[in-house]
Amino acid sequence: MVDPVPHDWQPKLVALDIDGTLLKWVEGTGQHYEQISAPVHDAIQRAVDAGAHVVLSSGRSPHGMTGIADLLDLPREGADRLWVVASNGAVVFRYPPLEILHEETFDASAAVAAVLREHPEALVAVEERGVGYKVNRPFPEGELSGDMIETSIDDIVGEPVSRVIIRDPSASVDDFVALGRRLGLHGTDYVVGWTAWLDLQPIGVSKASGLDHVCRHLDLTSDDVLAIGDGRNDIEMLRWARRGVAMGQAVPEVHEAADATTESVHDEGVAVELARYFGS
Repeated sequence: MVDPVPHDWQPKLVALDIDGTLLKWVEGTGQHYEQISAPVHDAIQRAVDAGAHVVLSSGRSPHGMTGIADLLDLPREGADRLWVVASNGAVVFRYPPLEILHEETFDASAAVAAVLREHPEALVAVEERGVGYKVNRPFPEGELSGDMIETSIDDIVGEPVSRVIIRDPSASVDDFVALGRRLGLHGTDYVVGWTAWLDLQPIGVSKASGLDHVCRHLDLTSDDVLAIGDGRNDIEMLRWARRGVAMGQAVPEVHEAADATTESVHDEGVAVELARYFGS
């Protein structure tokens, strides 16, 4: 693995995944601690002190990301509003207040029907912005933020959406990886490493495309970006950034896509990586 950046390079934009990167997972539950460690908080503040733009980039929906910005004390009082990439790149917003500036949508009905033919007991969810999610049946506790509104499948995907979540508690990660390949869902799916969880989104949309949208507004390019993540939905982002860094506990595909690997989330990998550029 060849490090693509010179020793004196400093990123102008730091793109950070949330779950498994900023937040630690609760082992065996698929849930996370909604708290930021002091080393990570301080490292991010040093990046801001140096003039870097910090952009949260997550598979979460917008209403599940603003609280993380608050925990990071971003933006600072009197500073410009944050740029945030949500829903795996399908939504770009500013905060505070939450203002959607860009959204990609698609007709998910055919893809959802194809998945349900093979996994008829799967759970399906689409964001109901500002409230929670419309679901065909309740998801396990803690897996979705906000309220769960039970709705028929026809109504859930009856109009264009930015992202659909499909979850089968009885299936495995490998089942869903194979399913995506079998159904030809490349470019529209990812599987979170700890369970069988599939996100469907518009073709060509990823965290990388969302971050590229932000960079154009800031007069930056991917050459200015450091990106850190741990999941399969981070692969495009890590390949796109000048320096893409995998968390230590990431799955093999993520390490292969990255330029480098930092420590695990439990060993403050974000703080370790940021110290390379912004001190410690």
